[in-house]
Amino acid sequence: MDRAPDKRDGENETDPDDAFDGASANRVDRRTRVDRRTVLGALAGAGSAAVAGCSGSEPDDAATSDLDTDRLDELAARFAPTLYFDAAEPWFPTDPRPYTVEEDGETVVDGFAAFDGYHERYDETGEPPNPTVFYNGMRYEDSPLAVVQFWMYSAFDQFTANFHWHDWEVLHVFVDLDTGDPQLYVASSHSRSVPNNEFLDPDPDVVPRILPELGSHSSTLSVNEIPDGFRRVGEEGLLADITNTTIDTVEDLLGIPIAYGLPRDEGARLPFVVPEYEGEPIYEHPDLPSVTEESLVDGALTIRSLAALRSPPTDLPLRETGIAYRHGERSGEDGTADGDGTGEDGTADGDGTGEDGTADGDDAALADEVAESVVEYELVESAELEDISAFTGPQLSFEFAVPQAVEDAVAGHITTTGVPWEQPRYENPALDVTAGNHRSELAARYDAIADDPSFGDDAAGALDGVVARVTRATETDEAPDGEGLTATDAGVESFVLIESDPEAVPTFAGGVAVANGVPEGDHRLTVNGAGRTPHSETLTVSADEPVTRAGADGEIPLVAREDARKVELDDAESDADLTRTAVEDDFAGRIYDSAIDGSDAVYVHAGGAYTTEVRDADDEVGAYRVNPDPPGAGSDDGDDSGETEDPIRIERPETGAAPLAGYVADVAEETRAAVAAAAAESDDGDDDDGTGGGGDGGGPSNAVNGLEKALAAAVDQAERAEERAREGDREGTDRQLENVVDRIARIEERLAAAREGLPPGLANATGKRIEQATKRVEQAQNSEKL
Repeated sequence: MDRAPDKRDGENETDPDDAFDGASANRVDRRTRVDRRTVLGALAGAGSAAVAGCSGSEPDDAATSDLDTDRLDELAARFAPTLYFDAAEPWFPTDPRPYTVEEDGETVVDGFAAFDGYHERYDETGEPPNPTVFYNGMRYEDSPLAVVQFWMYSAFDQFTANFHWHDWEVLHVFVDLDTGDPQLYVASSHSRSVPNNEFLDPDPDVVPRILPELGSHSSTLSVNEIPDGFRRVGEEGLLADITNTTIDTVEDLLGIPIAYGLPRDEGARLPFVVPEYEGEPIYEHPDLPSVTEESLVDGALTIRSLAALRSPPTDLPLRETGIAYRHGERSGEDGTADGDGTGEDGTADGDGTGEDGTADGDDAALADEVAESVVEYELVESAELEDISAFTGPQLSFEFAVPQAVEDAVAGHITTTGVPWEQPRYENPALDVTAGNHRSELAARYDAIADDPSFGDDAAGALDGVVARVTRATETDEAPDGEGLTATDAGVESFVLIESDPEAVPTFAGGVAVANGVPEGDHRLTVNGAGRTPHSETLTVSADEPVTRAGADGEIPLVAREDARKVELDDAESDADLTRTAVEDDFAGRIYDSAIDGSDAVYVHAGGAYTTEVRDADDEVGAYRVNPDPPGAGSDDGDDSGETEDPIRIERPETGAAPLAGYVADVAEETRAAVAAAAAESDDGDDDDGTGGGGDGGGPSNAVNGLEKALAAAVDQAERAEERAREGDREGTDRQLENVVDRIARIEERLAAAREGLPPGLANATGKRIEQATKRVEQAQNSEKL
């Protein structure tokens, strides 16, 4: 199964095959540039829908024009950000022009030349080559609102499932030209499906700070008092670093700001994968003589592939600050490096500092204090790059597995980056405002920004997307050993693929998955995580539902590969037309729920005990007991994981009263055997008096024996109900099902008396299974199908 996941890393939403006719390698006169708004109208509509997380056309924002050169240069110098990089970062913002070549009369930046040339220069000097940040500015017509964009180019991007040649990131600074105050910061994230990191009303006296993510350079903001630390929510007297819309429609995710953030600074592990080209590690390519294994993200953070580990990594180092990038003219200790810091009307910020004169000076001191070293970058107008037509390079691949009945490894390919000046947001930066609350606020302040409900607070409340929390399935102490699960925090971020729009997006905030702008209809969602078996499900996005919860009521528990067993079912030889599957653990409850088209496969934890439910096109139900390692079965304690064992197959799945009654018989017999084993192993001194143990007296042993007998009676009646159903005897089936109900009531009585004589886990499990049996008997009684 092949996919083609585009790398839409917030910074590269253009087709690399599209080209702009650049004319000069020198500074371009912005007043003579071709107006591309008409040319890019169709792209803008599609892009804005993805950005805002809803379907529809581009919001009707006012047209933009170029900022006056002097004002742009002044604002760029004032707001030029300081960037704090991870200590393991290999690719810093640089100038792509040394790596241009001429192809078919056009100037392009070649991926091999840039990647190899960057490392050759870095190795020669021991310092990041050509440190550069590019800037662009637009003003909304008939409005004081303007935007300064800071574009940062890196030679390579190594982000596990989304690596590619070239990388562009952007920081938008929305500024009121009348007051000189910044209104909004927007820093690019990984994907148009994952909202950008945004902050409303930043302090005008504090230099913008960016925390680029290791390898991917996804840009997180830092506005609080810790310059190189990210805070998703305000705490301990610190500001939150983002003011994005919170998730208020999914109970387990209430109050979490919807933005990618910085996982390794939030306590989550994030492994990096080795990029491959034509099946070999990229550093082995003969056209990259200067690139070695050491050129990539540090090996302590790198794995060969997502499937290379048998369990999620626990020893990956978290984020530490390494090099800081600072505007070269902001190096003075008196904080006055950007001239007088004023706009043409003299109203900006006086001498470029706050009231105490500390803005730029404090920024320089902070960078010197927290970073291992400080690199001064050159600030260059992006117009000087506009003769570059494309950033080229062959596609790179990554593995994305899906748990089908026959396992597939999806060889996805990622395109290289486009050029910023061909992107709609280059001329209308408001298209990059991904938080609906921020667009609404800008619209309230400035007529130039459309107050479009599809892109404002209504969209923020609706999300118009797919949401879930990815967790970790592990055994619970409440169950017998190996007989029940619980879900805990993931600990390691995962990667989510909506296969109808193949764009792998990372989870954030410890496992939160958000995919905005998913169109109405059926979609397959797949989740991969390092050391975990993949999860895959089919879900339906409806225009009537503002949020589609993936997984089982919004939760997707992943299983470590070493603990996994695969459950398969196929209706090819069945009379039932299956349309849906669900899996419930005795203790964790429903852990899987998906639409299917006849067949399905799901990985479960070997330490759980499950009910697999199937539904057909007539909404008839069937149920099957799945216990990968029941007591006394003799588990395999060798090196092989459950994932490598033969799948558990549900042959010819059925729906109706017969399979439901059969399920009740199976779960009752499984429980009876466990109770009998516990009674045999008991050292309790209350001996059975030989009367058959009705459980009405005689101590715990009699009560346990009475429970076993009640379970055995339920097995007998459930088997008879299944027989009657298969014979087509409706009256006999109903009569036997009533007998099963009576036996279950008797089991509940016996369990209450026997709890003292049972191991606590088994007593708990028996209670859970009685609940399941009761539910399935009711379904059998209500079923129109025998």
